[in-house]
Amino acid sequence: MSLPKLQRLWLCEAVRLREEHAGLLEDSEANRRAQVAGGDLATRIEHRALHLAERDGQVQAQRHWLQGARLALLLLGLLVLASGAGLAVAALGDGQTPVNVFWALGSLLGLHILMLLGWVLGLLFGGGHGAVLGRLWLWLSEKLARDASALHTGPALVLLLRRQRLNRWLVGMAVHGLWLVALTTALVMLLALLSTRRYGFVWETTLLGGNTFVALTQALGALPGLLGFPVPDAATIRASGDSPLPLEAARHAWAGWLIGVLMIYGLLPRLLLGLVCLWRWRTGTARLTLDLSQPGYDLLRDRLQPNSERLGICDAEPAQLHRVQPAAGVAASDGALLVAIELDDRRPWPPALPKSVADAGIIDSREQRRQLLDQLTRFPPARLAIACDPRRSPDRGSLALLAELARSAGETRIWLLQPPQGETLDSERLGDWHKALDDLQLVHRGSSPLTWLETGHD
Repeated sequence: MSLPKLQRLWLCEAVRLREEHAGLLEDSEANRRAQVAGGDLATRIEHRALHLAERDGQVQAQRHWLQGARLALLLLGLLVLASGAGLAVAALGDGQTPVNVFWALGSLLGLHILMLLGWVLGLLFGGGHGAVLGRLWLWLSEKLARDASALHTGPALVLLLRRQRLNRWLVGMAVHGLWLVALTTALVMLLALLSTRRYGFVWETTLLGGNTFVALTQALGALPGLLGFPVPDAATIRASGDSPLPLEAARHAWAGWLIGVLMIYGLLPRLLLGLVCLWRWRTGTARLTLDLSQPGYDLLRDRLQPNSERLGICDAEPAQLHRVQPAAGVAASDGALLVAIELDDRRPWPPALPKSVADAGIIDSREQRRQLLDQLTRFPPARLAIACDPRRSPDRGSLALLAELARSAGETRIWLLQPPQGETLDSERLGDWHKALDDLQLVHRGSSPLTWLETGHD
């Protein structure tokens, strides 16, 4: 399973959180595959987590969460599109009354500046993850995922990113991107309104003098003026304090000043900060690693890098065994193999086999089990038949072994052997076998599967 680095580490954290709440999962097969893959502890933890996540549906839950995140971003994008258009309409009005330039400027940039200051203060003092739009996006992502398996998906991502201080940059990209969309929409709507309607511009005050507005207008227009945007001269500014000037040049100057201020103090900061967040996000995710000091990871050291193998069943019995799904790529494998599990000495074995079918013998010990599973992990057969004695009870260990073997082959058949001559099968025990194998979704037969092993057809 090939996933980007961030998604792999995210799944590791999701599995860790799940085990932190529910206890260690049944992971014998996952541990074995991780040991066969080799590498350092972090690499083995990653292999183990990916296997468990694929087996238990957390990979699919992650995909659902990402789909929810994209849909939430789309919905917020539509919301800010409407908001941006509303900002421009509120700033200019219907054209029947003069436009108060500073009220218009406050309508266009007031909330943006307040939110921008809040983001900067949060970045400096609060970790940068408290932006309202950012929190709304993460909340919507969780709600739109609609997957019960995604319970730990969102929190795992937040914890992983917060530990590396990357959450601020992810949320920052979303926040600045959404504000960029809103302000761009406001600019486009502003240009459309100014192009199709005639507006007069005034400024009004009771407490402040005209010189204050002259200085403020020219100060705000200094940077846009460097880029070629018009700035009203002092005479035009003073004259506009009484009534809107009928001169076309005055209207053009005020309109150009308003557009320039919106671009320089609105769009430009959001664009630059969004690019900074993108740069920090990419450099941060490139250096992202598992924090092996976290609770749960240290407990896996003995499981994934054992000095010696423990015998016996150490884990609590799971609520149910996991259904069998062949590993990716196994279907393209070749060869046929017959193996038997815990047969007594009175039964002659193996039967006469076609040349194309290999015999893996009888598995009686843990060492034989480990060797065969390691072999199948490296060289999975296309067809595997497993012979079982239905006179024995289908205990948890045997069923877990059947599931592990089946996941290492393209197709698997369980051969429930007939009893020796003179003996009969316990119908209730046979029913237990059928139920257990059906729960695992393993195909089982009471007849010989040798023809199927040789040809692939019953």
